[in-house]
Amino acid sequence: MIDIDGMLADLRAEGDDLDALVAGLPAAGWATATPAEGWTIAHQIAHLAWTDEQAIVAATDAGAFDGLLKEALADPGGYVERGAVDGAAEEPAVLLARWRSGRRRMVDALAALPAGTKVPWFGPSMSVASMVTARLMETWAHGQDVADALGAERVPAARLRHVAHIGVRTRDFAFRGHGLTPPETEFRVVLTAPDGQEWAWGPADAAQTVTGPALDFCLLVTQRRNRADLALTVDGPEPDTWLDIAQAFAGPPGSGRPAS
Repeated sequence: MIDIDGMLADLRAEGDDLDALVAGLPAAGWATATPAEGWTIAHQIAHLAWTDEQAIVAATDAGAFDGLLKEALADPGGYVERGAVDGAAEEPAVLLARWRSGRRRMVDALAALPAGTKVPWFGPSMSVASMVTARLMETWAHGQDVADALGAERVPAARLRHVAHIGVRTRDFAFRGHGLTPPETEFRVVLTAPDGQEWAWGPADAAQTVTGPALDFCLLVTQRRNRADLALTVDGPEPDTWLDIAQAFAGPPGSGRPAS
């Protein structure tokens, strides 16, 4: 059984963790540049607030979301960018309050959905669990950008497993996004969790493997660090290709980050 309540608690905790980084920033601090080109801290939070609001519509009004989807398909890049740009133009206190309110309402909306519900999204519809995982992954990834901008060190938590899970599950998506045929067989992915435990996916007897720290894997699949800067090991040519193109988030292939 999937523990949706536990997953939602992790999603709330991820938002709270990022909230703690920005809550005390002076207004000028919201204009601090982040590693995402052209995006300040305000853009990062505005993007999360905007996406949370899209998720609320998806979870509560499928008809209205269909209208949003048509608008997005007409201008995919611009549609997403406008949400960040418009939000970043708000007063920081207004933006922070909007993001906080949206996080609460999104969790409530997802918690109210019956088991088995498929939530429409920008791509295939998702189960409630998949939607929660996706929102946690994106919150964590954009939170990393904010932490990097502020020079802050975040302590990895057990909820990082959700990010690693979506990173594994999007393997074939990454191959297809680069015009490549996904491998026919599964890989074995074995990661060392923040507490030293082992997290594993795929057959134990798989011929091709990926191993390393869970944090490094999550930084890779969210394209927040260059592979050259991470302690990930592969055995096999296909996982070697995968780690060069891995992408846990929707949309066209990302450009990643330069090596340090």
